[in-house]
Amino acid sequence: MTPLIFENFEDFKSMVGKPLPTGNWYSITQTMINDFANATLDKQWIHVDEKRAQKESPFQSTVAHGFMSVAMISRLLEEVFAIKSVKMGLNYGLNTVRFPNPVPVNSELRMHATIKEIEELGLNGIKVIFSCMIEIKGQEKPACVAEFIAALFE
Repeated sequence: MTPLIFENFEDFKSMVGKPLPTGNWYSITQTMINDFANATLDKQWIHVDEKRAQKESPFQSTVAHGFMSVAMISRLLEEVFAIKSVKMGLNYGLNTVRFPNPVPVNSELRMHATIKEIEELGLNGIKVIFSCMIEIKGQEKPACVAEFIAALFE
């Protein structure tokens, strides 16, 4: 996958309503899930207790936290496009987020994203609304569907 490269915000604004390249597949390991559990203090057994999850979970394995998918959006976007003039980017928030399908350990995820809207911000910035869908390899329903907002500054 080759990322799209833009010189500046004016070039990037041509992407409104258009999809970005589809991202690469990422394996979701138990180590990643455990690290997220430790960082968020959400150590519910369905995420971290492999033996219990195998016996008691309807998924027969541990599953990633839903918010882990959302937390990956920034990184997944960074791999599919870049704006050369950007000096700084910030997570601005989410308009909507849904988790239609659990993500069992060792699943592979990738993201599909479209630029929904771009607005001017002060301080030489723009606010970008991305429509994001995180696909699970081999599954009909996605792991996460979200409207993600980023603030970018030149």
